[in-house]
Amino acid sequence: QVQLVESGGGLVQSGGSLRLSCVASGNTFSIFSMGWYRQAPGKQRELVATITSAGSTGYADSVKGRFTISRISGPYSYLQMNSLKPEDTAVYYCNLRRANGDYWGQGTQVTVSS
Repeated sequence: QVQLVESGGGLVQSGGSLRLSCVASGNTFSIFSMGWYRQAPGKQRELVATITSAGSTGYADSVKGRFTISRISGPYSYLQMNSLKPEDTAVYYCNLRRANGDYWGQGTQVTVSS
């Protein structure tokens, strides 16, 4: 089993920055990728950014140039969010992908005020 815990969410004004952190515990061997997803009220969960074990990154078009995903060797993932917009308001979830499936954190709320 794998457990994921996110932190770093909060309330920020438009144009501000936040850094989300995710730490995984348990069986964290053979990680394919780690990533961040978000879900706004009334909307489906969507991919924000991913990083593979080889260090390749991918971003949603809506966050390219503003968000940066990184991963420290081991089960740590970070999402640096700059130039935040009100439409970035959502619950952000950390994801870890292994051969036997996906694991999710409990989510952290990010609220961007205009």
